[in-house]
Amino acid sequence: MPPRRSRAQAVGHSLRAVLIGAPLRARELASEQITPVEGLSALSLDALTSVAYGPEAIIVILAAAGAGALDLVLPITIAIVGLLMILVFSYRQVIDAYPGGGGAYAVSRANLGHRASLVAAASLVVDYTLTVAVSIAAGVGALTSAFPSLSPATVPICIGILAAITLLNLRGLGASARAFLLPTMIFIFGLLAIIVVGLVHPLGAHTPLPGHSLLPTKDLQAVGVLLVLKAFSAGCSALTGVEAIANGVPLFKQPRAVRAKRTELLLGVTLGMLLLGLAALARQWHIGPRSGQTVLSQIMAMSVGRHWAYYLVSLTITVVLALAANTSFGGLPVLASLLARDNYLPHLFSLRDDRQVFATGIGALAVMSGALLVAVNGNTDKLIPLYAIGVFTGFTLSQTGLVVHWWRDRPARWWYRATINGVGAATTGLATVIFLVSKFTAGAWVVVVAVPLFILLFLRVHAYYEAARRSLGIGRVPPKPESRPILVVVPLAGISRSAQRALSEALSMSAHVIAVRVMVEQPEDERRAETDHELQEEWQRWAPGVPLHVLHTEFASVVHPIVAFIDDLQKGHQGEHIVVLVPVVVPDRLRYLFLHNHIDAVLGRALRGRPDIVVAKVPTLLASGGRGSRKHD
Repeated sequence: MPPRRSRAQAVGHSLRAVLIGAPLRARELASEQITPVEGLSALSLDALTSVAYGPEAIIVILAAAGAGALDLVLPITIAIVGLLMILVFSYRQVIDAYPGGGGAYAVSRANLGHRASLVAAASLVVDYTLTVAVSIAAGVGALTSAFPSLSPATVPICIGILAAITLLNLRGLGASARAFLLPTMIFIFGLLAIIVVGLVHPLGAHTPLPGHSLLPTKDLQAVGVLLVLKAFSAGCSALTGVEAIANGVPLFKQPRAVRAKRTELLLGVTLGMLLLGLAALARQWHIGPRSGQTVLSQIMAMSVGRHWAYYLVSLTITVVLALAANTSFGGLPVLASLLARDNYLPHLFSLRDDRQVFATGIGALAVMSGALLVAVNGNTDKLIPLYAIGVFTGFTLSQTGLVVHWWRDRPARWWYRATINGVGAATTGLATVIFLVSKFTAGAWVVVVAVPLFILLFLRVHAYYEAARRSLGIGRVPPKPESRPILVVVPLAGISRSAQRALSEALSMSAHVIAVRVMVEQPEDERRAETDHELQEEWQRWAPGVPLHVLHTEFASVVHPIVAFIDDLQKGHQGEHIVVLVPVVVPDRLRYLFLHNHIDAVLGRALRGRPDIVVAKVPTLLASGGRGSRKHD
């Protein structure tokens, strides 16, 4: 017969089943793994939605030199798409070489050493956290722009969306991938259709646009190499998220590496077409910065007019921008599990929960990104200067690690692969430096501080595990186990059903059981001897077969007398194990929990540092909030 749950436990179990789902067996894990198409919605939304701000970042930089500089948007985008292809090619190789996931962390650890791998891991943790915050803030920003009355509720809406995405991922990545698949497909095909219409036969090319142009009236500066490099690095923000697929290879259905490589290629082709199409239209129509209008909004309006197609895709972009946070929920928990496996994070991060997901990593990401959203009040502008630095650091280390990998293994045409990765490492490294220099005072210094702090955290956790390993003798054969007699001590508050249950458990463990009762003396207590006599008589009438020791104290705490009694027992019972069994009353409703004294928690804390003593609880379930039961406890 299965054990009876309290009502509080039953309610909690039912609520968890509704929100998260029923537990999954290990063999059912395949139902939560994803296909290449689902991989686009689960792990690629961050990269795909970057078309909403990547081309605009290029145009804003070029606009500083005047309208004439805007013609460079297409060649710069071509260069970025070229880098995208290098990264896609690189990460497909990463998937083959490191199918266990981890991306830049795994590559750096294998080829550049553990210090470089920790830099990659810390950078990715920062980037994943920022991705969640930026994506949700951008989506909510688009929503509040359309409905200004919602602006005061920006932070609650952000936290609500974050909570919904977190719950979906706690149900399993497959659940979130399938839930986000429809808006992802509308976003991709809708934007591709708009680009095709714009290139072939624009429907709104002469439609007046709201707002006013922010372009300078004349060319203010010559277009130099530095300006082009700055525009290139700003546009590279469109490449964030490319690494998430390589980090999350274990999330795919079998054969995992094959499916992950297909998703990476699908992402590269789709993102490349979107970037090139938007850049071509921006150059064709001389799109520049405009008040109240994003570059993407201008292109869409001129392509199809401000009609139903424009509003449908605009709404989808708003939704998908918010859902792009899902990319991080696919990547960071896997990365955290690998760090935990290597003893750089608590081992709890490597454990799967009932839904076969890394719930600790999901929860940690939700807490960090939620705190960041609250700190910046859901303002995207405060987050953008921090963005992309972490992921480009990972890009650079991953590419460099692959160069070392090809140099060491030297397979056929290794020099060709090493050259491509070397060019990618140099390009992404240069972009990282430009990001840091150009955005340092605008907030990038936060990332420069955060990455070393995460590395310090990893090193401290690793040092603890190494010390624990040495202390526990892990890896060495320990002495043989010894059988020693057990002395069980049972602290009681009185004679009751919980006392009977605790003593029964104690007698099942050992014939040597002692019950203790603490009596707090009051000043001028004239009935002490009479009270002790009554207690002993009641005990003899019950006759549980266990001696009772009554401990007297003038202090309020009942714990110190019990600890002192145990210390005296140890002196007279050398060589015996001492087990303390504490009776605990468990009410069937959560609201009654605070009505009990919780001596088990206090006594447990007092004996926590005593390796020679085992403290355990013996629960007794109350029914109907304790009505009809004896109140001794």
